[in-house]
Amino acid sequence: HLTQSQTSGTQRFSEENQQNNKHRCKTSPDCLTSFNFDLQFFRFATCRDVLLMVTGGFCALVHGAASPLMLLVYGMMTDTFVAYELEQQELKDTRKICTNGTISWRNGSVYETSENSTVVCGSVCGKGDLSVNTNGYISFGIAFWVTAAAHQVQQIRKTYFRKVMRMEIGWFDCNSVGELNTRISDDINKINNAIADQVSIFIERISTFCFGFMVGFMGSWKLTLVVIAVSPLIGLGAGLMFVAKLTGQELKAYAKAGAVADEVLSAIRTVAAFGGEKKEVERYDQNLVEAQNWGIRKGAIMGLFQGYLWCIIFLCYALAFWYGSKLVIEDRELSAGGLIQVFFGVLFAAMNLGQASPCLEAFASGRGAAKLIFETIDRQPEIDCLSEEGYKLDKVKGDIEFHNITFYYPSRPEVKILDQINMVIETGKTTAFVGPSGTGKSTALQLIQRFYEPQEGTVTLDGHDIRGLNIRWLRSLIGIVEQEPVLFATTIAENIQYGREDATMEEIIQAAKEANAYNFIMDLPEKFDTLVGKGGSQMSGGQKQRIAIARALLRNPRILLLDMATSALDNKSEALVQDALNKVRSGRTTISIAHRLSTIRNADVIIGFDHGQAVERGTHDQLLKKKGVYFTLVTLQNEGGTAMLDKTSQTNVLFYSLCRNSIRARSRSQLSNIFPATISGNTDTSFIDNTKTKSSADEEKEHPASVIRILKYNSPEWLYMLFGTLAAAANGAVNPVYAILFSQILGTFSIPNLDEQTRQINGICVLFTVVAGMSFVTQFLQGYTFGKSGELLTRRLRKMGFQAMMNQEVSWFDDPKNCPGALTTRLATDASQVQGATGTQIGMIVNSLTNVGASIIIAFYFSWKLSLLVLCFLPLIGLSGAFQAKMLTGFANQDKEALEAAGQVSSEALNNIRTIAGLAKEDSFVQLYEQQLELPYKAATKKAKVYGVFFAFAKCVIFMAYAASFRLGGFLVSSEGIHYSVVFRVISAIVISGTALGRASSFTPDYAKAKVAAAQLFKLFDRIPKISLQSDQGEVWDSFRGELEFINCKFTYPTRPDVQILRGLQISVKPGQTLAFVGSSGCGKSTSIQLLERFYDPEEGQVLIDGYSSKDINVSFLRSKIGIVSQEPVLFDSSIAENIKYGDNTRDVSMEEVVDAARKAYLHDFVMALPNKYETHVGSQGSQLSRGEKQRIAIARAIVRNPKILLLDEATSALDTESEKIVQAALDEARQGRTCIVIAHRLSTIQNADVIAVMSQGVIIEKGTHEELMGRRGAYYNLVTSGAPLS
Repeated sequence: HLTQSQTSGTQRFSEENQQNNKHRCKTSPDCLTSFNFDLQFFRFATCRDVLLMVTGGFCALVHGAASPLMLLVYGMMTDTFVAYELEQQELKDTRKICTNGTISWRNGSVYETSENSTVVCGSVCGKGDLSVNTNGYISFGIAFWVTAAAHQVQQIRKTYFRKVMRMEIGWFDCNSVGELNTRISDDINKINNAIADQVSIFIERISTFCFGFMVGFMGSWKLTLVVIAVSPLIGLGAGLMFVAKLTGQELKAYAKAGAVADEVLSAIRTVAAFGGEKKEVERYDQNLVEAQNWGIRKGAIMGLFQGYLWCIIFLCYALAFWYGSKLVIEDRELSAGGLIQVFFGVLFAAMNLGQASPCLEAFASGRGAAKLIFETIDRQPEIDCLSEEGYKLDKVKGDIEFHNITFYYPSRPEVKILDQINMVIETGKTTAFVGPSGTGKSTALQLIQRFYEPQEGTVTLDGHDIRGLNIRWLRSLIGIVEQEPVLFATTIAENIQYGREDATMEEIIQAAKEANAYNFIMDLPEKFDTLVGKGGSQMSGGQKQRIAIARALLRNPRILLLDMATSALDNKSEALVQDALNKVRSGRTTISIAHRLSTIRNADVIIGFDHGQAVERGTHDQLLKKKGVYFTLVTLQNEGGTAMLDKTSQTNVLFYSLCRNSIRARSRSQLSNIFPATISGNTDTSFIDNTKTKSSADEEKEHPASVIRILKYNSPEWLYMLFGTLAAAANGAVNPVYAILFSQILGTFSIPNLDEQTRQINGICVLFTVVAGMSFVTQFLQGYTFGKSGELLTRRLRKMGFQAMMNQEVSWFDDPKNCPGALTTRLATDASQVQGATGTQIGMIVNSLTNVGASIIIAFYFSWKLSLLVLCFLPLIGLSGAFQAKMLTGFANQDKEALEAAGQVSSEALNNIRTIAGLAKEDSFVQLYEQQLELPYKAATKKAKVYGVFFAFAKCVIFMAYAASFRLGGFLVSSEGIHYSVVFRVISAIVISGTALGRASSFTPDYAKAKVAAAQLFKLFDRIPKISLQSDQGEVWDSFRGELEFINCKFTYPTRPDVQILRGLQISVKPGQTLAFVGSSGCGKSTSIQLLERFYDPEEGQVLIDGYSSKDINVSFLRSKIGIVSQEPVLFDSSIAENIKYGDNTRDVSMEEVVDAARKAYLHDFVMALPNKYETHVGSQGSQLSRGEKQRIAIARAIVRNPKILLLDEATSALDTESEKIVQAALDEARQGRTCIVIAHRLSTIQNADVIAVMSQGVIIEKGTHEELMGRRGAYYNLVTSGAPLS
């Protein structure tokens, strides 16, 4: 019986581990294949730890030997029962009496059997007491391992965190903060798993294995060898290797489906624009079919394997008892007790060898995790921020020079940020950096702070290369105020004190006064002791800025860096902060990245950046005359300001505030694919953090789904489930039947007639073979039917989940929780986890219930007194089973709560690593983290003792149950005359039912997970999209003309509610006209196109198409009339023909139409020159083609649609001159007779447009034809005559 529970448990554990370690194996291919136990694990062990581990190992060794050695006692007890029964049968003859331990006739002569042997008497059955509770004390040895592991893991955490905090910033760019946080928690927990209780359990199981065989050979070498000889048949569970391969095939097929989902979700705007939702759902489903078929095969083979395994086990029973009985009856080599001792000794040994495999899984998993952790610990940082090396200058002036600096970020080596830049920043002067986004302004500041090393050239301070200076000293000279300053979750005073640790309260107050922060702080109830909240969430933007300035001033820095320090503030806050900055700039080297005009005008020197070079230098007036980069930005700002004065009461307009703050986007590169490309502007990290917090809170609050609703989705497979349930019930009955047969065999040894004995034993062995055959059939049926119903359910839920995602509005995908990676993971995991509440799970429950029910009925039928006593232990045995299951999942999970405080410190430190590095406060955070680890360590050592007690109790309670049961059994046999086989029958039956209960309880985590996963899926199914594609409602009309009008449209992206993109867009286009939008990045050009496609709805105002409001038009109808070509067209991983056909998904596009569209797009000749022509695969995202080729395919795709409205979003901006000419000609051809909106890039694209609209900050500031606008000599004229780029 124990083998059955273990087989399923081991199988489940190994499958889970295979899933968990899949990504680990990519970095460490040997981690799962070599199981040698690496001493690297114990590199942090002290002498005390070693002593604890040696003691714990010895205890585990002794404890492992206990079960096999108990068999010696068990065998002796069996012999006693058999002898007593034989004695009682002889003494039924009143002429016989027991004298001096031998049966004799009453006349005094000794009684002899037909074989001329005497019969022993005087066996005492009333004293079957087993004193085995010392076993409990030895089991406590597991606590030593857990205690030693807790200490070592604490050292690993401390060392790892200290090393991570020493790393250079470039290393953080290549390692996501989320991944590092996961390593600190999950990966170190895996190491804990590998060096804690699992080692003890492994030693114990190997010990049982060795002692089991030893006991077997001591009893009978012949029988032991026979049992060993058939063991390899059980080992043919190498069939499992086949199943592992099948799992691989299934995972490959799911990976294909996952790749489709990922491709589609990443290109959701293209899919929505071309109405490809239904087509994509079908494509996804086709890939699921293959995975489903592999899954069903796996279920069938798993059932076959389980059936085979149980068939062999019962055949082994038959063989062992048949041959063993021969040795007992015919050869007299063995007693009945000896037979039991040998058989169960070998069985225990084989079983424990199998049970050791989960420990090997844990070791492998631990090794994989340790490899990554120890690699980081052993890595030498390129810029060691805790190093004491380097010299410190006696006197600092503050002259900074860049000599031929070339630089790219380690995370993006293909993009050159600074290109041979040379510049001088003089001491005591204020220098302003201006230029478009991504030109290297913030990067230059980071090189001054030595966050990175340049690839070429040097940065010098007062003529000294900063690489030779002490890094902490260098950073102590620099004060930095950023656009979004980071405050730590502590008081205002402590946040300011981060500027200089030894500052007095008077100095903190003085710094607050200089930063114009003192008055608002004193108005707060707690004054300087006010907590600012996580990331400063309790403070307004202006208050945070002023606290950050106070922090920077407290250092009394020689160099002050202002990175868009006032751009995120309202006018009043800005005036206060600007005033504070003006006060503190004198006498310091100040570098300011430009934000509003007032700041730039006052600067002594303005340096203009473009394409990673300092292209111009001078004062405000000098640069305006040069008409370069600075002139372009100022022109756009001034024109925008005039228009905005009419729209809002804002008097001082944001200058270039909507340009993406590239460095923030870069430092959080993991977030870059979360936000749609159309959203420019500064990445609002506080919003992202909040979203993460909210989303995790939402997930925690997820109420489990009802099982009835889950089963409803499985209802088409009711017939499979019915047969599966019947098979599971039959499997559940097998173990109680085994209890009857086993006790019956023991009973036969007390039959005086040897022929009768042999006949009965042969009969029982035949019954074992019948049970073996039945097991084979029912196990296969259970595996196959539940496997099939589960796979069909998984496919159904995945398809419905994907369909539900395809039906959502585009804004739903902007939410960080719904990024493509998260959604594909949700599709993969949630749907398969739901199987935990149906399919195999139902089989397990039915199996266990039948097992328990049948066992208890059998027990009470044969002896209610003994049953009642054993039942008292049943809850304890059941509990011990549940504890065993809990121990399998590892002890580490319970530490997670205790580690939360330390996790918060590490998370805050890693998320704000730039601020901490800038303040040179790495050491403070390391110390704070180490303090936070003390409490979890104490809790872990305390838990180790509790764990030891529970583990010891779980092991001990079974022996106690046996002792008490056999004690009462012996009493009942001697006083009430029941047959001893009944004692074995009742005890076996109830112990079996107890372990079945324990086994069932071990599946409850899966059941709970399944209900939560189902709830998340149902939430998706039940969500009603704000813009519904499925609805047939909405206006549809035949004579679609393509007249467009935007009426006072106002809009903010749902994920960026703080940045208004459109602030009253008003413009109209007649049918067949071309409208061109011109304006700076982030002014709302692409947004207006998305409102027209109805990816979003405006918050105020409306978009009219042929006089109908976009909100009243049928979404699918509207999109079918629009074709789009964007700057970076998305192509799918299929043939050129398929990509062109994607233009119209409502019908089957003929090859003639494809060729015709290709000709119009100037594409046909190029395609025909390819070997596979139109069947050529374009690769993932069109990777096999050049940009110009991709653009022309996109144009052909739009033409096939035959749209009434054509949208061209910077369609030629990324092309070289030659490609641009060809593509432009194709576009001009495509525009004929269609209403067209062009987002302008080069003048040639737009000068022929019927209407040109210049946009700034979400409004139209000028509109007209090219000639009209040139005549007005406004913003458009300035842009054209200066030759500056239009967008």
